[in-house]
Amino acid sequence: MNDFLNRIFWDNPISSYFIIAGVIIFVWLLKRFISHFLAGLLYSVVHKIWKDVDRRSFINLVVKPLGFFLAVLVSVVALYKLNFPEELNADIYKYTVKEIVQSVGNVILIVSFTALLIRLIDFIALILEKRANLTADQSDNQLIVFFKDFFKVILVIIGIMLVLRYAFGLNISGLLTGLSIVGAAIALALRESLENLIASFIIFFDKPFIMGDLVKVQQITGTVEKIGLRSTRIRTEQKTFVTVPNKQMVDSILDNLSLRTQRKGELRLQIEQSASSKQLEQMIESIKVILQQEHVISSTVYMNDITLHSFDITAEYFTQPVAVDEFNAIKQRINIAVVKLIEDNHLELATISGDAKPARKQV
Repeated sequence: MNDFLNRIFWDNPISSYFIIAGVIIFVWLLKRFISHFLAGLLYSVVHKIWKDVDRRSFINLVVKPLGFFLAVLVSVVALYKLNFPEELNADIYKYTVKEIVQSVGNVILIVSFTALLIRLIDFIALILEKRANLTADQSDNQLIVFFKDFFKVILVIIGIMLVLRYAFGLNISGLLTGLSIVGAAIALALRESLENLIASFIIFFDKPFIMGDLVKVQQITGTVEKIGLRSTRIRTEQKTFVTVPNKQMVDSILDNLSLRTQRKGELRLQIEQSASSKQLEQMIESIKVILQQEHVISSTVYMNDITLHSFDITAEYFTQPVAVDEFNAIKQRINIAVVKLIEDNHLELATISGDAKPARKQV
């Protein structure tokens, strides 16, 4: 038996293959239990920093990438203990099979570790989002989403650089020097994308709007649902989903409708010239009484003009910054009350011609 285990096969004792295979199989079969145990230890460290961390959420988020990373790490380290068989070490182009296998192992290891770090970023963002939801200010929520995506991009770039260094043996410092020249040309080609990225920082720190605000920009009116690194997503009043580059959100004239202090309503009436001055005075006073109702903060009613065909009465009123549906309901109550007032006073609205129907204009 010992002779069989000590027999050399592909430049390694057969016993070494059994040991390495046993270690790898053991780790892959028990990776979930091992990762649960290590995640529990990691949770105890995290819990000292954030007391309100949910243990189950943390473990469920970290266990899978942690277990995969540990299994890959142990497998790669274990396989490195074996001598690569010279019989299999053929040349493929300028590289040997051994170099290719080592590069593939390094790539898998770096990718799995990067995925683990990305999950940790998601977990930290989840904790910060829960805390941000406890505050009335929504700007901290959008900062969390922004920087979560930002750090993920940085992490992926670092992972790519590590792959180039340890998997392909490239000189990163020389590569960065060369990329600085190429980067200038790329920056010119991607100028608009860079401008959008800079604009995203302006949005987050200057805060002309935040997620959930109702905005109007370039004839687009809707609610801001997400602010990204390159663009802002707006849900329009027609329930469509519009993507606007951040540069346009910063450079264009933007009306943040959510920050208005009042809503304005306007009513214009053109009364036939058959109406007497007393009827007009009663009409104006009655409209003032109608406007003295809930949500109407201030109002003005006056005779605006006298034309060849009509007496023009204008009413302007301001309400609280209520929702659109509630504001429309207020306008409707006012308009119906004014129509009833016209009927009770036996007044007629001016017409363009004798055959035209009475016209009532509401803005």
